[in-house]
Amino acid sequence: MLKIAAALLAVLVLLAVALVFFPQQFLSVDTGRAKADVFIVLGGGGAHEGPVQAAELFKQHAAPRIIISGAGDDEINRRALIRYGVPASAIEIEGNSKTTRENAMYSVNLLRAQNVHSAIIVTSWYHSRRALHTFEHFGDGIKFYSSPSHFLYERYVWPRGFSRELYLEYIKIPGYWVAYGVCPF
Repeated sequence: MLKIAAALLAVLVLLAVALVFFPQQFLSVDTGRAKADVFIVLGGGGAHEGPVQAAELFKQHAAPRIIISGAGDDEINRRALIRYGVPASAIEIEGNSKTTRENAMYSVNLLRAQNVHSAIIVTSWYHSRRALHTFEHFGDGIKFYSSPSHFLYERYVWPRGFSRELYLEYIKIPGYWVAYGVCPF
């Protein structure tokens, strides 16, 4: 029994080390280049990382419209998108959601009302796995892609660049799995 406990502890320690030193492999999902009906830019993150990414993809014609999802920084993100060259007429705001679950639920309602069949989710890289799987969970029948932003987290600073948000993501992923049935893998 002691050997089994020691082996289990060793596996847990190795997993913890892997989570710290290889966060992108666990937290980030990038589905690659895609074309869709709309972008969904999630709030949160920092310094306009979502709007920067969405504006770049918009200019590449990956999607013709952008929905900003998330209360609080929705107007800031709208102004940033316009400043980065996205026409105001291509931007719609869903300004009621305060969590990733609500982002998905409220945005999926908009997508269905507008007969949208595909969407590219733009969020920070460390939030991309949970965001993509949450949207897929609540948006059955809609094809979702993920285009994470690496704006504030250059790869060369990992794991020194770990922030509170990254650590919290390791808690939120299993929390969403238990609370809402959103399978992260």
